[in-house]
Amino acid sequence: MLRPKVPTNPIPTGLVTPPVVVEPTAVIPSTPTPAPQPVSLVPAAPASSRPTVQLTPGALVAVVGGGTVAVLVVGAVLVSLLLAVAITGVSVAVCAVVLRSLLTSQTKRHR
Repeated sequence: MLRPKVPTNPIPTGLVTPPVVVEPTAVIPSTPTPAPQPVSLVPAAPASSRPTVQLTPGALVAVVGGGTVAVLVVGAVLVSLLLAVAITGVSVAVCAVVLRSLLTSQTKRHR
């Protein structure tokens, strides 16, 4: 019923050119030139023009406090999501028990 059709390669039409042959060329080594010596006309500049970051005690407390708040918020969100999943699972289980009880009581009445 469902048989795959294998495609066939058509016969090439038109002008077919032969592949181009690439001939290697010889590499002639040259004499190495000496590297130029660095010349310093400008006095040495400082290594970094950016200011270094210095944490004061107040800034350090703010960074630690901000990190603590972020961890507590993320933890509270994750715990609330886990609690929502647990409550949903318990409610589905209670519904299943109630439905099973109703169905078994109906079948007992009809006998």
